Amino acid sequence: MNSYRPPAISQGTHSKLIGYLLWILGFTGAHRFYFGKPVTGTIWFFTFGLLGIGWLIDLFLIPAMDREADLRFTPGPIEYTVAWVLLTFLGVFGVHRMYQGKWISGLLYLVTGGLFFLGVLYDFWTLNSQVSEVNNISSRAGSR
Repeated sequence: MNSYRPPAISQGTHSKLIGYLLWILGFTGAHRFYFGKPVTGTIWFFTFGLLGIGWLIDLFLIPAMDREADLRFTPGPIEYTVAWVLLTFLGVFGVHRMYQGKWISGLLYLVTGGLFFLGVLYDFWTLNSQVSEVNNISSRAGSR
């Protein structure tokens, strides 16, 4: 009987396809926020992708940004892509926070317009870390 098992393939946390779709709007820095690069995402936002030059270069950098994000952030039951879509389109309603199980802050966002939009801006900077933290807690709870 053969007891060989192929090594488990690590599940990626982020999607190159979503990264490229966000790259289309790259002059806003959306793809950089998604891959966990909030500083350069903010720079891209205020400079229109470094006047388009950085935006074009990112076309070739997205695979590396995806690999880096997959290594940096913890996979788990909360999907990064789902959380990012919810933040992007429903952030002021707090749906992305409710998706992570953060019901109190999600409801607070709902009644305050994402804490007067400042909370949504904060979440653009920190969403990957928030999801990673929730996934870490889930994995520790599951291993007990």
